[in-house]
Amino acid sequence: MAKILLEGLEFFAYHGYHKEERKTGNRYNVDVIVEADVMSAAIHDKLRETIDYAKLYQTVKEEMEQPAKLLEHIAHRINQRVLQQFPQVKAVEVQVSKFNPPLGGVCRRACVTLREERK
Repeated sequence: MAKILLEGLEFFAYHGYHKEERKTGNRYNVDVIVEADVMSAAIHDKLRETIDYAKLYQTVKEEMEQPAKLLEHIAHRINQRVLQQFPQVKAVEVQVSKFNPPLGGVCRRACVTLREERK
């Protein structure tokens, strides 16, 4: 079993609990870790036998384009899409971060991490 990580994916998106956040938008960071058996790809050097990073990125990008109120909801949606679109993935962990969240004080970013396994 291998872990494949896409780290530091950055997006400008329109998420947030408050209506104003969904109107003005903010910067977000997403990290994705997938666990999959990629030994065949390691041996044969074939892209079709592993997780295509570009397709994984596109999946995350599409979910980030859909507004949501909560970081938890975004992470769950990404996890579900990854499990749906990549049958070789056994588990996926996503961390979604919002830069400079409106908390009334200094906070570089707020993060939520969710891990889901294939049943």
